[in-house]
Amino acid sequence: QVQLVESGGGQVQAGGSLRLSCAASTETFRDDNMGWFRQAPGKGSEERELVAGIDWNGHNDYYIASVKGRFFISRDNLENMVYLQMNNLNPDDTATYYCAGDLNWGRLVAGLCQHWGQGTQVTVSS
Repeated sequence: QVQLVESGGGQVQAGGSLRLSCAASTETFRDDNMGWFRQAPGKGSEERELVAGIDWNGHNDYYIASVKGRFFISRDNLENMVYLQMNNLNPDDTATYYCAGDLNWGRLVAGLCQHWGQGTQVTVSS
């Protein structure tokens, strides 16, 4: 069972940047497609949205429209890490961010991931 641990969240002013990290516990992570989801304040887990995804070998990625050009997802399969670089943050980006993975890309996009982290809070003040 892959365990995922996020770090790097915090409070930042609008226009600032943060880099989230996700550490995976086992090498089997390398077969997983990985994604960063976020859950906005006051919303339930069923409303988590996929912000960015990257396939198992890092050759393809995906972003929701609202973060394109500001957020960048990457992975290091040698170090069992996934990253989300977030630039030009705005208050709408305030949320708990979760790292998640699944062998199936469709399941990842649907939020039906096999593996989830505990989340890291990102707060952007205006």
